[in-house]
Amino acid sequence: MVSQLKLAVRNDLCSGCRVCLLVCALENFGQNNPKLGLLRVAGHFPSPGGYELRICDNCGACRDACPVEAIYESGGELRVDEELCTGCLACVEACPKGVMTYHPSLPAPAKCTHCGMCAAYCPTGAIYDAARYSAEEAPRLTRSSPAEAAVPGSPGGDADV
Repeated sequence: MVSQLKLAVRNDLCSGCRVCLLVCALENFGQNNPKLGLLRVAGHFPSPGGYELRICDNCGACRDACPVEAIYESGGELRVDEELCTGCLACVEACPKGVMTYHPSLPAPAKCTHCGMCAAYCPTGAIYDAARYSAEEAPRLTRSSPAEAAVPGSPGGDADV
């Protein structure tokens, strides 16, 4: 049985490469467009190499702000009902992490699906599955060994963990 994924970040490991944004857009929308990524990489300058990763923690602020209840819980994750959404963007405004995403090419605002592909492909281990690894183990998750991956079932991961 696959354990419940719990995405976590170590900002000190983030290089700002934005691979996470690209794989997120490919996985969720089938597009090579990092602007569609459902997480954020914020650069803090002038400090060279100072980056902050922001991922959805399912706090519910978006759901609470939605006037038509188009955001609902399914399997412990918040989802957007595109049919019910009116496009008012109250959810985007309410998101305290700025990760509820709106893009003109999408039919409705979107949020992280917790698919784990960002963690699976993060080259530094800055994004990882905290249900499986500790923060101290994250730097070792650089996909150097095909037997070790940040997310079960991902390339090089164990699908039965």
